[in-house]
Amino acid sequence: MQRVLIIDDNSDVAKALEVQLGLHDIQADHAAGPEDGLAAIGRGVYDLVIQDMNFDQDTTSGREGVQLFHQIRDRDPDLPVILLTAWADLETAVDLVKAGAADYLSKPWDDQKLVATVTNLLELRELQRRQRDMSRQRMQAHRRLAAEYDLCGAVYASDAMHQVLSLATQVAPADVSILITGPNGTGKDVVAQIIQANSNRRDAPFVTLNVGALPNDLMEAELFGAEPGAYTGASKVRRGRFEAADGGTLFLDEIGNLSAEGQMKLLRVLQTGEYERLGSSATRSADVRVISATNSDLTRAIADGEFREDLYYRLNVIEIRLPPLSQRRDDILPLAYHFLGETARLTAAAEESLLQHPWPGNVRELKNIIQRATLLCKNNRVAPADLGLPGRSGPGLAEPAGDPMETDEPGEREIRDVLEQMDGNVSRAARHLGLSRQALYRRMAKFDIRS
Repeated sequence: MQRVLIIDDNSDVAKALEVQLGLHDIQADHAAGPEDGLAAIGRGVYDLVIQDMNFDQDTTSGREGVQLFHQIRDRDPDLPVILLTAWADLETAVDLVKAGAADYLSKPWDDQKLVATVTNLLELRELQRRQRDMSRQRMQAHRRLAAEYDLCGAVYASDAMHQVLSLATQVAPADVSILITGPNGTGKDVVAQIIQANSNRRDAPFVTLNVGALPNDLMEAELFGAEPGAYTGASKVRRGRFEAADGGTLFLDEIGNLSAEGQMKLLRVLQTGEYERLGSSATRSADVRVISATNSDLTRAIADGEFREDLYYRLNVIEIRLPPLSQRRDDILPLAYHFLGETARLTAAAEESLLQHPWPGNVRELKNIIQRATLLCKNNRVAPADLGLPGRSGPGLAEPAGDPMETDEPGEREIRDVLEQMDGNVSRAARHLGLSRQALYRRMAKFDIRS
């Protein structure tokens, strides 16, 4: 039960308050003066204090009440204090409210207002306590995860990212194929590294290949290797990524861009563990765990005949989906300070600018913005103008012409998800994604999305 402490040298006033609060099931204790009140606060746990302003019968200056208020604040800055005032010390009470008092009640008080004020403050106190408990539990869970697993230096504070990393570390030892999905720039490669670091293959090779960065004619050689003369310029044996990753993990980024022929050959390796080098008929084998990543909607690609369904299910034994940075805003400032390192600090206004930005480019965009700001800031303090965010300008930072989303545009799944959240309202979805309505309509047309 929540408890209220009444500090008043007038026992009749204190008794009236105790009775009124008791009628609403609020427990109240009485202290006859400042000294007794401070001692009671030191002994017990109180959720609210109601204190008189005058304890010296020869004066109405409120000096004793002011002193008591500041002593309470020194002992517990979060403890709400309601001031009981007479007209003579009303101005002093107003000043104390500005200094942090929760409220004041003029004598004689209105019982209804008294109970409403106390009840609201107690509810707020309980809510704050629950939030602190949840925050403490969240931090403890984060620490336990970091203590038990190798998180490869991942920086986060949000529940959403904690769930992602908890799932990644949970499935890491299972040695099954994992598909990591989410918008560009969210850190899919970091999650892949965390899975490898906590798997039974942690001491074996971790080999990466960006499928989307290679032309089709080089993809087979990159994946499976090539013999001399297999293609123009091939003068010696070339080891493929599967051979290099034998016994370890192969991370295939942007898997949605793999050609039809590459999909067929990748499927064979996943099914049998066997492959041939380009230009060779000799069958080789590899024991490789495949982690793949994409920002594409592979289920839509399957429906469009652009991605093999059987390969999708081979790759997607477990799916880990990373939310965009706009959906895990608790991570923005921890990441920003991580990228700043010890070189600079953010002003309060700069922090607010970062929190308000929609981050269409996600963590990658945040990293680039912070790196640029460290070069432009003065006295190692990053101001909003140094960030160069839309609506802000600084030295050498002009607004980009045209559509600000020409790079790192949101993918189909992200657009569909946001439109669903916004009940198909294109204007609201565009604002959420950091796009103009025209730019969003162009993206919707590209993916054949109808609001």
